[in-house]
Amino acid sequence: MLKLSKRIDYGLLAMNYIALTHDHASVNTKRIADEHHIPVELLAKVLQRLAKKGLIVSQNGPKGGYALARPATEITVSEIIEAIEGPVMLTSCSFGGRESGCDQWGWCNLRSPLHKIQDGIRKLLQGMTLAELSQLSRQEEGSYGLEITHLSR
Repeated sequence: MLKLSKRIDYGLLAMNYIALTHDHASVNTKRIADEHHIPVELLAKVLQRLAKKGLIVSQNGPKGGYALARPATEITVSEIIEAIEGPVMLTSCSFGGRESGCDQWGWCNLRSPLHKIQDGIRKLLQGMTLAELSQLSRQEEGSYGLEITHLSR
């Protein structure tokens, strides 16, 4: 089963929350964690990785926290995922080739089709921006009759 890790899930939730903040002020880790019921310690590690890769910036002080380093229209979902966990791979041979240690390398007839699927997933993730993700999340919240009240705090 293909599945996003908890770290990626938390990273996408946090980046979306930061992008949706109306006043574009910094958002602290605890606020994001409380809003999404995420362990603060794990979220802090994820946010540090995102900051290290230049997707968010950390601001110190009483009103400190995190803000986007670039406009949401310039940050791709692929960048977020790769900042947290590295390149998206379906199989170990995707980037390592014969050196990946795959026991099936010599007779595998699925390598090419799986690479084609992986390339499609990668292109989809590279083609979707944080702004688009945020827009889709707002539409989904609206379809459930929810209000984005947490952003006006």
